[in-house]
Amino acid sequence: MRTLTIQRADDRFVTDAGWLYSLHNFNFGRHYHAHHKGHGLLVVNNDDVVAPGQGFDTHAHRDMEIVTWVLAGRLEHRDSEGNHGVLYPGLAQRMSAGTGIRHSETNPSPDQAVHLVQMWVRPDSTGVQPGYEQHDFNDQLSAGGLVAIASGQGHEGAVSIHQTGAVLWGGRLKAAESVTIPASVNVHVFVALGSGSMVGACQLDTGDAVRLTYRSEGHDDGLSFLAGMEGAELLVWATD
Repeated sequence: MRTLTIQRADDRFVTDAGWLYSLHNFNFGRHYHAHHKGHGLLVVNNDDVVAPGQGFDTHAHRDMEIVTWVLAGRLEHRDSEGNHGVLYPGLAQRMSAGTGIRHSETNPSPDQAVHLVQMWVRPDSTGVQPGYEQHDFNDQLSAGGLVAIASGQGHEGAVSIHQTGAVLWGGRLKAAESVTIPASVNVHVFVALGSGSMVGACQLDTGDAVRLTYRSEGHDDGLSFLAGMEGAELLVWATD
């Protein structure tokens, strides 16, 4: 048995701080609703635009797997473990907060905003050593289809997360390209850019999301996503 819930882009929580415009699929900060506590192991899916020369000052995290994916522009990362990186479209970053880590995220450009999606997943073990990993997926994305971007299941090439029950798949789909949505107990399909349709179910535009929940064994029913004429950038979490 499958349930499907659509969350339209305009139905997300909004934080407008001037330098930051953030859209939240789930409860975050002062925003709360009983229906938006997360989906499976995914508890944060923030769609952020950070103004030129601005960013998040140094702040702390603990016991969370954080994956950041840039859609446009650049994002500079520094943390208390000595890690430093500049993220750009197609490069995924994983930060394991573990026992505690402090980091900053800033837009180094003087004239271009950075657009990113940041996603948080609960770890399967608390108190791990904080860690950092990044990987460029542009070559794999250009080949089409869905690519394992972050995984706790050992997918080759994916950045690793401390959660065996979760995999993030991503696709930079061309016009009219079709992909099969990975099956799991809980699946969160987010259209980061572009448009398309869950075949036989609904039309989706930029910022729309679908939450799928399967409540029986053998839940792979071949549900597929068909990109629209402008293509689509898709982020899909398959979790317990």
